[in-house]
Amino acid sequence: MASRWYRLSYTKPFVLLKDGIWRKNSITSSTLGICSALAVTNRLENGIAMGLAVIFVVMVASLATAVIREYIPMRLRMITYMIIISTFVISVDMFFKGFFPVISNALGPYVSLIITNCIIMGRCEAFALKNPVGFSLTDAFAHGLGYTFVLLILSAVREVLAFGTLLNISVVGEAWTNWLVMAMAPGGFFLLAIIVWVVRSLQGAVEESGATPAEETVVEVA
Repeated sequence: MASRWYRLSYTKPFVLLKDGIWRKNSITSSTLGICSALAVTNRLENGIAMGLAVIFVVMVASLATAVIREYIPMRLRMITYMIIISTFVISVDMFFKGFFPVISNALGPYVSLIITNCIIMGRCEAFALKNPVGFSLTDAFAHGLGYTFVLLILSAVREVLAFGTLLNISVVGEAWTNWLVMAMAPGGFFLLAIIVWVVRSLQGAVEESGATPAEETVVEVA
């Protein structure tokens, strides 16, 4: 069992998932996509909606980029990414407005601004343009999931501290005093800084313990 897990940890899909979710998480390692992470995470339902939206857009954008990568002129690749990404973001925006108008109103213009989320264009440029469809989808899913995990932690803590609720259900006693600053961007910025510090400290502790980065001996498994 242990040897099977050891071999699995050196396969490329496992390394891509580990990098996107943990070791090279776009928010905690590269501070990408933090505008939406700060703006919409005052309630958990908003964090869930934005996370799922980004996972969908980054996966379909990477899929489309990987499929047509041999036909994209290098000097027009950024425009191509923008066309692909904006097409799917408009679809997500219309979906929220049609089926979840309350969440659409709560997220406001930030659904449309997924177009400018650096994580999505970054995965198209750094990975999908150079790799086949299967690996591109895995990489996109991992980075979208890593982004979503941070949003869930951030929005859950902010909602409890700011409103005393979780998914609009009261989770604290009547004596609780709401921390209104946590409902505003400065509170989100402060909490995000703590999350980044904790994650980087844990990653540093793992590296000091002697854990070997796996990507140097990756096994190609489609």
